[in-house]
Amino acid sequence: MTQAASVTAALLVIGDEILSGRTKDQNIGYVADYLGKIGIDLREVRVVPDVTAEIVAAVNALRARYDYLFTTGGIGPTHDDITAGAVAAALDVEISEDPRAIKLLLERIKPGDLNEARRRMARIPHGARLIENKISAAPGFWIANVIVLAGVPAIMQAMLDEVAPRLKTGARMIAETIPAEGLFEGAYAAALGDLAAANPELSIGSYPAFRDGGFHNEIVVRGKDAAKVAAAAAAISAMVARLAKGRA
Repeated sequence: MTQAASVTAALLVIGDEILSGRTKDQNIGYVADYLGKIGIDLREVRVVPDVTAEIVAAVNALRARYDYLFTTGGIGPTHDDITAGAVAAALDVEISEDPRAIKLLLERIKPGDLNEARRRMARIPHGARLIENKISAAPGFWIANVIVLAGVPAIMQAMLDEVAPRLKTGARMIAETIPAEGLFEGAYAAALGDLAAANPELSIGSYPAFRDGGFHNEIVVRGKDAAKVAAAAAAISAMVARLAKGRA
């Protein structure tokens, strides 16, 4: 793993089942958290259907904009698993059955059970490196800056572990959370906006939640300079205490 000043990524979630609501995505939050911890900033997430043209357009837009593009979904054995072919089309490379992938499949599947459907999982764009799948054998792949992972969360997570040591990374994001209990956002919105404007290199956000019969607000400061994050967090804590005292 090599380190750069800033490394960015996008995530492309592929599948009609996500857009229909039948499958509740469990990968976005995991990938965002995982990448943040190793020093890669997830900047954008898109969800597209199982339509080749939509996948190709999204892959080409996102791979040009960020250091890495991760995709999840669409690399199984059924007719609607079209991610591999779409990625090959986006990068304008050939795709065919890869002997390396066949070998991996045969570690889990008897030769007589390696039917046409299962062989689809061995179709890999030319020039791609395989991503090992320790759970069910069928590999993902990495070509250029596009990293193609399974949609099943457990398999996706195992594949992410496989590629992580080879990723270039940047400075890790630091976050400080300041409770704003008893205050509505309207009470501190103007002052918080002024603090955000004075610290453009930081991300400062207010996050309300309703639980236990009441509102519970939190303000989060995020950045890569520990001293600046700490200073902004201290200023926000002082602002919250001042406003809370004024309402007492």
